[in-house]
Amino acid sequence: MITELGHYALILAFWVSIVQIVVPFVGAHQGRPRLIAVGEPAAIIQFLLTVFAFFALVWAFATSDFSLQLVTLNSHSDKPMIYKITGTWGNHEGSMLLWVLIVTFFGALVAWFGENLPPTLKARVLSIQALIGTAFLAFILFTSNPFLRLAIPPMNGQDLNPLLQDPGLAIHPPFLYLGYVGLSMTFSFAVAALIEGRVDAAWARWVRPWTLAAWIFLTIGIGLGSWWAYYELGWGGFWFWDPVENASFMPWLLAVALLHSAIVVEKREALKSWTILLAILAFGFSLIGTFIVRSGLLTSVHAFANDPERGVFILAIIGFFVGGALLLFACRAGVLEAKGVFGTVSRESALIANNVLLATSCFVVFIGTIWPIIAEMFFDRKLTVGPSYFNFVFTPFMILLGVLLPIGAMLPWKRGNVGRIMRVLRPYLFLALAMAALVWSVQTNRSILAPLGVFVGVWICVGALVDILSRAYSSRDILRILRFPRADWGKLVAHFGIGVIFFAICGLVAWQQEDIRVAYIDESYDVGGYTITLRDVQRHDGPNFVSTMGTVSLSDGGDEIAQLWPEKRNYPVAQMTTTEAAIDYRIMRDVYVVIGDRQDDGGWVIRTYVKPFANWMWFGCFLLAFGGLLSLSDRRYRVAAGARRPLHGLLAK
Repeated sequence: MITELGHYALILAFWVSIVQIVVPFVGAHQGRPRLIAVGEPAAIIQFLLTVFAFFALVWAFATSDFSLQLVTLNSHSDKPMIYKITGTWGNHEGSMLLWVLIVTFFGALVAWFGENLPPTLKARVLSIQALIGTAFLAFILFTSNPFLRLAIPPMNGQDLNPLLQDPGLAIHPPFLYLGYVGLSMTFSFAVAALIEGRVDAAWARWVRPWTLAAWIFLTIGIGLGSWWAYYELGWGGFWFWDPVENASFMPWLLAVALLHSAIVVEKREALKSWTILLAILAFGFSLIGTFIVRSGLLTSVHAFANDPERGVFILAIIGFFVGGALLLFACRAGVLEAKGVFGTVSRESALIANNVLLATSCFVVFIGTIWPIIAEMFFDRKLTVGPSYFNFVFTPFMILLGVLLPIGAMLPWKRGNVGRIMRVLRPYLFLALAMAALVWSVQTNRSILAPLGVFVGVWICVGALVDILSRAYSSRDILRILRFPRADWGKLVAHFGIGVIFFAICGLVAWQQEDIRVAYIDESYDVGGYTITLRDVQRHDGPNFVSTMGTVSLSDGGDEIAQLWPEKRNYPVAQMTTTEAAIDYRIMRDVYVVIGDRQDDGGWVIRTYVKPFANWMWFGCFLLAFGGLLSLSDRRYRVAAGARRPLHGLLAK
């Protein structure tokens, strides 16, 4: 009964969304407050109906209701409860329902917390957001209904993909979707501003918190996904340039660019056209990511569906929203005239360089991701674009961005002097170069990657600290640093996180050690200065799997420092085998052990990695997200957010 009510709630949400599209939009166009007022309750009702539908599906999974086709295909009665619940979004239909739930959630947030928005802009934002929700509600109801019943329910289900039965995958998709779908708000604000013909400093201040929130969620989601790939897949890597990884990374790059370009609109009333375009493209790439995951055109270890018909539906949605928004953008170009004037050397120019590098990086990732499709469609050739392409093409843009970051962050608005900035930064530039030279001299493999990573990482981190300290010193009041806005502290923490990630990735790739061998019980071998001993291998029965678990002793200088238990799991229902790596986490390195198949002579294939600074990557991701949270908590986003600044006040800054 509950699932039927959930289905009906989803249908009602579809019709409420249509009301939310039409009535507030007409009210804003005709200036009728009563019609405008319909938007808020409609957004809230649509959200509550979608919540009910979603939790009805959660209930079906939690109670193993195998009369639902979706539960039968993606669950099993022996599965642990946490994976029964997370199985709700571990499939195409359930994940799309989560997608729509988050769309309606953001619409409800505008209704609840958008009191500072002008009524007509708020009405149009709610209408555009409802239009997005309507499109995906139609997609669910007509092509991907999660509430379909089976005429003859089976005794048990077919189980969830074993790779998704992991705590990391329990929380990774919701965060990723909050980021993906959160960018729909920036899209709605951009389209609403184009319709109203108003893009100014106030609009930039309204749109920045939504962009920042989406970027924070996307950062956490990507970080969790990378961590899951690192410890779960058994390949020993943290990023494989997989199409689905790229699908989340591309909107993240554009969201970073959008955050920085919106600052220019807010401070200087410049880059209006570019900022609106970024808002459209960022959400457009989120839709492209949805298409990649569900169309079946590209394969991935964590793609949800392989149904071309559904892919065509999503492609039509992309064409409607992105194509329609770009057409509106072209028609309203006259209202996007820039007012701020700035010199060639200025913070505005630095932020433009930042945007160009980020957008170009996104473009090269996009080309590498879709090139196999293009080659097959137009040249009848089956190609794969591997990590070597992405590393070779993408890395130079990121290095250049890292080198320019400390300088651009310290340049003043309107016009600046690079020589003056470099006089402050010169000692720290020499420090970064000296550390890179030290690394080059002591390493044995003479790889340029590690010294380069050390240089860029130290340069960014020290530059972020010097930026905030020099501002306090210039006022001759060092305690002024305690009164800096939280957005300034957020900028410091986020930039510091980027430097940490630069250093960690380069150090890990350059210095990691790998050993693959057949090991025998109580036989020891050395890897990276550590002694590894395979003590035992036993069979264990899990709730819905059978595990081959090794017991591995890790010693340093003759003293045992850890015991590790790598596993190889077989899921009989899904008929799939997974690898569970055993990792000894330390601040300066990870020791990573994977057990393979038993050999005819009684030995076991053991793969061992020593990975320096691996944990620094996750710490850097944490700093990025925490810096975003600090900025989002800035009171300037809550107080007077709706105030329109006079132009002379902007120019004074």
